[in-house]
Amino acid sequence: MSDLADLFPGFQSHYVDTEAGRIFLRQGGEGPPLLLLHGFPQSHVMWHKVARNLAETHTLVIPDLPGYGWSAAPEPGADHAPYSKRAMAAAMVEVMEKQGFAHFALMGHDRGARVGYRLGLDHPGRLDKLVLLDIVPTYVMWHRMDRARALQVYHWSFLAQPHPLPETLIGAHPRYFIDWTMASWTALKDLSAFDPRAMAHYRAAIGSPDRLHAMCEDYRAGATIDLAHDEADLAAGRTLLCPTFTVWGEAGIPSRGVSPLEAWSALAPKIEGQGVPGGHFVCEEAPEPVLKAVAPFLAQA
Repeated sequence: MSDLADLFPGFQSHYVDTEAGRIFLRQGGEGPPLLLLHGFPQSHVMWHKVARNLAETHTLVIPDLPGYGWSAAPEPGADHAPYSKRAMAAAMVEVMEKQGFAHFALMGHDRGARVGYRLGLDHPGRLDKLVLLDIVPTYVMWHRMDRARALQVYHWSFLAQPHPLPETLIGAHPRYFIDWTMASWTALKDLSAFDPRAMAHYRAAIGSPDRLHAMCEDYRAGATIDLAHDEADLAAGRTLLCPTFTVWGEAGIPSRGVSPLEAWSALAPKIEGQGVPGGHFVCEEAPEPVLKAVAPFLAQA
């Protein structure tokens, strides 16, 4: 994948060794540290439309999560624990420490947002602020999975099926799967919001068997160990202690069903947030509204 375009001119590139393997990241900007975590089926590249603006006020650290992009893909194990959000969060803490940041703000989208709120719950002293983009908690997704939600997010159960069923079916036509999936989650139901150079990154990754397997392991963890971790926190009354803000696409995944703010109320009682135009991929569909929404929150002392 070395011939793929660099969409972060002026940013440095690093590999950082962690317990989860080597993590690739981009770093740039000036100011307090802000960790940006991507989701499925993307990579660090998804931040390219907002990175330049955020770098004016923050030092950005933009990694590929384990198993995604150019980061190492850990061996999954029988319980999928290496792809749990707990394990990924621990790897991100390692990354930030090795970049010199003991605490930091975090903004995550999709699976990256799940890593973000797990990091906030498991390592409460690390996060100064947390921004969650277009998700509701994992336990809310599973516990409130009715017919409409199941049809909307069929991939949650499909990708969590035992190996090698989803890998085999997707692997036969990976470009069709990713193009259809990403288009279906946008407001316009097409790929017009995505830079073709970014799509080349996403297609290359899902066309790689080890990346595809890692993505499925991410969802297998989501259906098992991640859900168990959420349920344990709920039972213990644990909540996010850092200031938390959520942004969702007005035609995105959380926009149907229970209000996103209500969905977060048990884990983040003081959460604030708002909707923005677009579907699930808010940073690529609506970069300016996202920046306008999160800027005041990130600027708070």
